[in-house]
Amino acid sequence: MFSLKNRVAVVTGASSGLGLQMARGFAEQGADLVIMARRMDRLEAIAADFRAKGTRCLPIRCDVTSTEDVNKAAEAVIKEYGKVDILVNNAGAAKNAGVLDMTDEDWNFTMDADLTSVFKVTRAFANHMVEKKYGRIINIASIYGQVGNTAMDTVAYHSSKGGVINFTRAVAAELAKYNITCNTISPGYFETELTIDTLTTDAFTQFMKVSVPMGRYGHDGELNPAAIFLASDEASYITGQNIKVDGGYTSV
Repeated sequence: MFSLKNRVAVVTGASSGLGLQMARGFAEQGADLVIMARRMDRLEAIAADFRAKGTRCLPIRCDVTSTEDVNKAAEAVIKEYGKVDILVNNAGAAKNAGVLDMTDEDWNFTMDADLTSVFKVTRAFANHMVEKKYGRIINIASIYGQVGNTAMDTVAYHSSKGGVINFTRAVAAELAKYNITCNTISPGYFETELTIDTLTTDAFTQFMKVSVPMGRYGHDGELNPAAIFLASDEASYITGQNIKVDGGYTSV
C-alpha cells in the first residue's frame, strides 16, 4: 500500500523544513519529484542528492506569489514529465502582528504568501490534472487556521491559514468530478529553519508544554505519513478533509 511509483509529485517551499521532509517521504515511496522554491542554489544541491539516490528530481526556481513564475513552473513540469499527479502547496511566509498594530502592507504580504499563492499554484497545476482525470492536491495550513492563540499576535497568519482550509473544501467540491482530491494538513509546532528561533525560547517552550498534550514539538518526518497517505491511490475517497498533525493541540 501507499506506493507512489510512477507518480509525479510537486512540492512548493521544498528547499528546507517541512517541504523538504515531505519531498523525501515521497521519494522513499517511489515518486518522481519537482521541488520548487526561491533559493535555486539550495534546490540544485537537494536535487543532486535525490538523483544520487536514484530519484528523478526537477528543481524549479519559483516565487509562488508571481502568476508568471507559477505558470512557467507548471509548463516546465509538463515538458519534463508530461503530467503532474500530486501537488503539495507548502510554501508560505508571514508578518506577525495583532489586529491593533498590523499594517496594510504586512497584512497583504501574508495573504499573498499564504493564501493567494495557494490559489495561483492550484489553478496552474489543476488544469493539467483535469486533462489526465487524476490528481492529489494537498494544502499545508496550520493549527492556527482553526484557533486563536495567546502566545503571540499573528492575526494575518490565522486568517490566511483559515482561508486555506476553506479554499480546500471549495476545490474538493469543484474538482471531484475529475477524480481529483484536495485535502489539508494542519501541522502543529514543528522545529524548522523558520520556527526554531521562536520555538526554542523558554517562554514558548513552557507554552507548548501546557498546550500540547504530547508535551513536545513535532519531529523531523512526522508530517510525512499524512502527506503520503493523502497522496496515495488508497485515499481516493477522501477529499475536502483537514488532518491535524499537532500532538493533540487542537483536541483540548
